[in-house]
Amino acid sequence: MDKNIYLSNLFDYYSPLLTEKQKNYFIDYYFNNLTLSELSENYNVSRNAIHKSLKDIEEKLIFYEENLSLYSKSLKIKKIISNLDDDLKNRIDELI
Repeated sequence: MDKNIYLSNLFDYYSPLLTEKQKNYFIDYYFNNLTLSELSENYNVSRNAIHKSLKDIEEKLIFYEENLSLYSKSLKIKKIISNLDDDLKNRIDELI
């Protein structure tokens, strides 16, 4: 899986554990496709500070997944659900 897609998926699960500034940096970089230079200008900090913050955020997201495994468990559950009959699958999908 592409690293950016993987990190985006982790962000969906663990973003509540990040600060607002970290969320904003991540969203602008990964979802809005802003460059480090554009982020640097927008937030009035050095390009290096943005780069370091993004690396820290990536490490946090991976750390959370390694310890909580919410994303991997979700994938396993979806795989199990896919093998169920349609009626039961639909009822479970409504709950998740």
